[in-house]
Amino acid sequence: MSMKERRNRRRWLGIASGPLLIVSAIYGIGSGSVSISIADIWQTLFGAGDTAHEAIIWNLRLPRVLIGLLVGACLAASGALLQGVMRNPLADPGIVGVSAGGGVAAVIALVLFPQFAYLLPGFAFAGALLSSLIIYLLAWDGSSSPVKIVLAGIAVNALLGGVMNGIMVLNSDRIQSVIPWLAGGLSGRSWPHLQFMLPYAAIGLLLVPFAAKTTNLLMLGDQSASSLGQHVERQRFLIVVLASLLAGAAVSVAGLVGFVGLIVPHAVRLLIGDDYRYLLPYSIVGGASLMVIADTAARSWFDPIELPAGILLACIGAPFFLMLLKKRRLIR
Repeated sequence: MSMKERRNRRRWLGIASGPLLIVSAIYGIGSGSVSISIADIWQTLFGAGDTAHEAIIWNLRLPRVLIGLLVGACLAASGALLQGVMRNPLADPGIVGVSAGGGVAAVIALVLFPQFAYLLPGFAFAGALLSSLIIYLLAWDGSSSPVKIVLAGIAVNALLGGVMNGIMVLNSDRIQSVIPWLAGGLSGRSWPHLQFMLPYAAIGLLLVPFAAKTTNLLMLGDQSASSLGQHVERQRFLIVVLASLLAGAAVSVAGLVGFVGLIVPHAVRLLIGDDYRYLLPYSIVGGASLMVIADTAARSWFDPIELPAGILLACIGAPFFLMLLKKRRLIR
């Protein structure tokens, strides 16, 4: 791909980003068991709509769409950062222990301590961050190469996955409340969940642009980055922590949603290349839009059944990733 072609694609993506987010939000607010037109959405948002539509939009769909935008943006940004800093095409939020740590914490909260179920987002967020830090410490041996982090992540994920399954088997009579969270989705999410995740997501997303230059340098390799004045270990640690913060914020509210952090950065990379000054913001937009569209489709296409968005994303994401793998167009 020539530089001119990349610039043109970046320009067109920049132009399309705003409309894509708006269309995704309108689709999320307007679609469902009760369809609401764009005109009614506009009137309701500005205080002149139907009372029934007002209740649906303000109490149910608007907070869910806003949460979906934040969850998708956080997961995509986290996946893009991890793929760059680890130089690993399979890196996504799960590789730093977010999925396993959040899953174990959620199972403990819902199964062993149901009286604290209202603290589920806090449990999941703390578990996600704690497990990712443990993985990094286990990988540290004077240095922490991307390969060490990946191997430590695989081992800890397997261990925590066994712990989680063991708790569920030993308490099989109480696992019904856990299954929807493990599947991943935004069912029942409203303003309190948005208020919980907003500070963490906002801090993480505001810090993302400052990681772009460092990630570009780390992608050159440790020796090259060091020769260019980078403190490789410190920078890698900070970026892993940032990716964990972003993914932990998303997992704490949406559960174990997969593939957003894996697929979206790949798709953007195929279009505009590996420059993280552009890849990160466009991945954020793509992840936010994909999450809202997938969640809306999952709750409206199968009416009266609401399918967890994580299941739909897995059904879409796995074939897409296999297509990328077959074309051998993963990170070069």
